[in-house]
Amino acid sequence: MLILVTGLCGFTGRYVQSELEANGHSVIGLSCDLTDQKAVADEVSRVQPEAVIHLAGVAFVGHKDANAFYEVNLIGTYNLLAALAQHAPNVRSVLLVSSANVYGNRSEGILNENIIPDPANDYAVSKLAMENMARLWQDKLPLFIVRPFNYSGIGQENKFIIPKIVSHFRERKGVIELGNLDISRDFSDVRTVAKVYQKLIEICPAGQTINVCSGNSYSLREVIALCAKITNYQIEVKVNPDFVRPNEVRVLMGDNNLLMQLIDNWQLFSLEETLNWMLTDNSI
Repeated sequence: MLILVTGLCGFTGRYVQSELEANGHSVIGLSCDLTDQKAVADEVSRVQPEAVIHLAGVAFVGHKDANAFYEVNLIGTYNLLAALAQHAPNVRSVLLVSSANVYGNRSEGILNENIIPDPANDYAVSKLAMENMARLWQDKLPLFIVRPFNYSGIGQENKFIIPKIVSHFRERKGVIELGNLDISRDFSDVRTVAKVYQKLIEICPAGQTINVCSGNSYSLREVIALCAKITNYQIEVKVNPDFVRPNEVRVLMGDNNLLMQLIDNWQLFSLEETLNWMLTDNSI
């Protein structure tokens, strides 16, 4: 298929492109601003994609400009869907990336897709709004939604927590300042996520909402311990109150049973394998 990938130049995009091309697809990025409705319509009309993976968006929860979440994540997605419905008659699979943050401050066990969303910050609200808006297009487009939990890998910016920790260990820094050390996250590997997106775009489970996660969670204390084990290096950890976010989502761990039912034969890297890759790869 000719697959249009928004956010192609971002962290996830290059891994998705590699996975898609390795499986015989052609990949093209969206070069215009998603908030420019006419530009999006013109480009979709020109490209004529057969499938779309919508990665583009403001993804950093701590982003200072709340308006950007809604302008890009909600309005930008609306512009894309409107353009596809009007100008891409051959499109047969549309993957929209939401976020597990829509579940909010829920820590009771494992979160599956039937949990009622309860977003706790503007980023999560914008993603849930995007999901609700997208459902208005389900009778016009073969679309489905994924809710990725946290994932990391080489190339992710250091403002995200795993790359920040990894960079401190790689550079043998003596001290690292973090926020709440007891928050727990379901961490996946970006290479796993790319493989999942490749498989899902091919089967197109239209109308479904799917968690993309490992089914395991680790606290930041455990991440630090794994990095210390891999590098044989100890680092002093200080809690900086300025890094403790209000409305912090304490525990996010996903149920990936639906994902496992939909796709098979995909590689799931453990967190230790991901950290080892990020800590020891000498190409970066």
